[in-house]
Amino acid sequence: MKVLLVGGGGREHALAWKLKRDDPSLEVISAPGNPGLAELGRCAAVGANDIAALTALARRERPALTIVGPEAPLAAGIVDAFRAERLPIFGPTAAAARIESSKSFAKELMLHARVPTARAERHTDAGAARRAARELGAPVVIKASGLAAGKGVIVCESIAEADAAIDSMLEVRTFGGAGDEILVEEFMEGKELSIFAITDGTGLLPMLPARDHKRLLEGDRGPNTGGMGAYAPVADVAPALVGDVVERIFLPTLHALRGYGAPFTGLLYAGLMLTHEGPRVVEFNCRFGDPETEALMPLLESSLLEPCLAVARGERLSGGALRWSSDCAVTTVLAAEGYPESPVKGARITLPAAAEGVHIFHAGTARNAEGELVTAGGRVLALTAVAPTMEEARAASAGAAAEVEFAGKHFRSDIGSGL
Repeated sequence: MKVLLVGGGGREHALAWKLKRDDPSLEVISAPGNPGLAELGRCAAVGANDIAALTALARRERPALTIVGPEAPLAAGIVDAFRAERLPIFGPTAAAARIESSKSFAKELMLHARVPTARAERHTDAGAARRAARELGAPVVIKASGLAAGKGVIVCESIAEADAAIDSMLEVRTFGGAGDEILVEEFMEGKELSIFAITDGTGLLPMLPARDHKRLLEGDRGPNTGGMGAYAPVADVAPALVGDVVERIFLPTLHALRGYGAPFTGLLYAGLMLTHEGPRVVEFNCRFGDPETEALMPLLESSLLEPCLAVARGERLSGGALRWSSDCAVTTVLAAEGYPESPVKGARITLPAAAEGVHIFHAGTARNAEGELVTAGGRVLALTAVAPTMEEARAASAGAAAEVEFAGKHFRSDIGSGL
């Protein structure tokens, strides 16, 4: 059986690793892939956003399943294109992917479905947005409505910071078209949580809750990034909370999307804030999150392949809940010099010897002309350690991260420490 993975980051490497664990005979093709994915199968030199070329590749290879990692091709309609060719694909249509590609649409949908979330106003005019920020008061959150690679959300501690964020998005156009429209949103206080669910559009299989750390520096300080690490399970989450999230958030959202004529199939990711009033939605994503996927896949004992195949074929999910290891996983992201603003590429990487319980997932890596492993993106590697306790996993992950060598490397050693 062939599986096509669209993307070339740590998330895709972790998904491929898990799929090969489910079925070692699986033939994995990655587009465009990376050096880590090349060790698990073939890499095709096709960009993740080149939908025509990806469709042609799938037409030639006839994979039994295609899984799309990044959000951009989903928002651009890769699922629509594949379905038109009767090619099985796991993911939402472009209309359903608006739940991530348009924060304005997601907010409207949540309000319609009575899904708990923060109050927010949509704006395209900087002056009106500044007035809205003053009405809400600081702290306040300014969000680019479109896709901004996980960096389009700014938590502003003062009105002056809010004004600067608004100007940056609407006038300086820091995020390009993603910031044509922004949300001025109520600040929610609490701890964040990520819950993924595989869904056929009606039924769903929730995954183990995970927590990621978006801030660049230890102690959750510094600018937002795409994610500097993640861990699972999350000790301060009661088992009943997942059921509550399914009933109050996932099911009403899926129902509302069907009502909009955009049934959602694939992986729906709820980014939550655990407030005093209960869990509230910070954002939805329309695909596997990164780096949470790198923490979750080594803990998933039941098959990932089977439910993904069922959804891609248009079938209903069947069987019981997903099964998870009782161990703990901590993923530490190694970032390049200059990340997140201007990551330096081309630095040679030296990896440590294999260690039991530690998985090295390639994110922003490549081979240079001499065949050497080098940095090729902002987040370079994700090192996941699995151990019986969170402290053991944290120490093993941070220890392995310290042993990787490349110029300008930086990482947080406090992932999984209870922040």
